[in-house]
Amino acid sequence: MFAGIIEEIGVVREAGREVLAIEGHKVLEGTKVGDSIAVNGACLTVVSLENHRFAVNVMPETLRCTNLGRLNYGDQVNLERALALNGRVGGHFVLGHVDDIGALTKVTSEEGARIMRISPPPRLMPYIVDKGFIAVDGVSLTVADLDDSSFAASLVSYTMRHTTLERKAAGDVVNLEVDVLAKYVEKFRGRERQSLDSVLREEYGFVKGADAG
Repeated sequence: MFAGIIEEIGVVREAGREVLAIEGHKVLEGTKVGDSIAVNGACLTVVSLENHRFAVNVMPETLRCTNLGRLNYGDQVNLERALALNGRVGGHFVLGHVDDIGALTKVTSEEGARIMRISPPPRLMPYIVDKGFIAVDGVSLTVADLDDSSFAASLVSYTMRHTTLERKAAGDVVNLEVDVLAKYVEKFRGRERQSLDSVLREEYGFVKGADAG
């Protein structure tokens, strides 16, 4: 589990279909083989460590759901070690299980802030709420604006300086992980609806909302 607070920007030193090797410094302090590091928000397991770089295996499902398959030598990535139980959570609980990628459609500036508008896959929109949390390339952000097909997030200067989001432009794709609490709420609501339908069918022989006759 992570907090969405990026610790440093790493540099890709090898970008294969199954292996990524990334140069890092701070995230390697105390890290050992088998530990987890979030790379652009995707939780990956360290398989080797050598000379300020670490390697991770990337599975086909990860490549399908994230932007990691688009990385090339020299690209920069957001890095975060797994949460320590004795630390503060400065962002929100991020699992490192990327839901899908979204398209960055517009980038504007407002005083000292940078406003990013992102269009996610339609299936993710029910889990995105105004002023709620979302992880974008592993960065914990607050939804500042929301419409039927996109959302906007505002980046403060600190976030821009310490993550790769400052370099993103319209047309880029970003990894998205919606707040897990929204997923649980939707799941419980689904069970409640299913339970009600079952009762109506059993007791009255019909389902709420179904046509009569």
